[in-house]
Amino acid sequence: MKKTTVKTTAKAKAKPAAKVAKPAAKPALGPKPLRPPVTHADGIARCPWPGQDPLYVAYHDEEWGVPEWDSRALFEKLILDGFQAGLSWITILRKRDAFRKGFDGFEPAKIARYTPAKVERLMQDEGIVRNRAKIESTVKSARVWLDIESKQGFSNYLWDFFDGKPLQGGRRHMGEIPTESDISQKISKDLKGRGFNFCGPTIVYAFAQAVGMVNDHLVGCHCYERCAQLAYRPSRGKK
Repeated sequence: MKKTTVKTTAKAKAKPAAKVAKPAAKPALGPKPLRPPVTHADGIARCPWPGQDPLYVAYHDEEWGVPEWDSRALFEKLILDGFQAGLSWITILRKRDAFRKGFDGFEPAKIARYTPAKVERLMQDEGIVRNRAKIESTVKSARVWLDIESKQGFSNYLWDFFDGKPLQGGRRHMGEIPTESDISQKISKDLKGRGFNFCGPTIVYAFAQAVGMVNDHLVGCHCYERCAQLAYRPSRGKK
């Protein structure tokens, strides 16, 4: 009887799993560059952020960090900081005169009455940042401003978050300055709850620096002491 042989087929060896490349490790975020004050050609030490741009330098020397107590002026600055979102402040600064003309000097009572036709005219104004959401938000914010102003004064409302006097940063390098704070988070949340938009904690902190609620001029900057001496509020009022 003939034996039947059964051939067994060897199992194919499994191919080794392809090696998956590990994602490149993200570079460690080191400390922020210190960036101390810079001495300009005129011999005056200033914060480094305005660079050498004459318009920016004048803004730094004359406006930024000076305590602002006027309700209308605070409204203007808060709105412009909202328009700055995604842009640089120097861009807004160069367009500020056009903004003031287009928005009736940032008089909230006038802006609150803007019609859709006025919004469309602003959308055609090449001198400003033509962002429909921000323009419409400005109209809404003006109405909220009127409500706050009638009840306690917009200036009082904002300054009360700081107990009525500026905080003195006392910082020596730009790397020490935060982009937001506990107070800016509180203000942002409260503003949004009332109907303002484009007022996140970072925008509010930049606003607070600019209007002198926080003195974030570097200690070595010639403006630091001058702004610190302006830390006392004039007679409390609604405007």
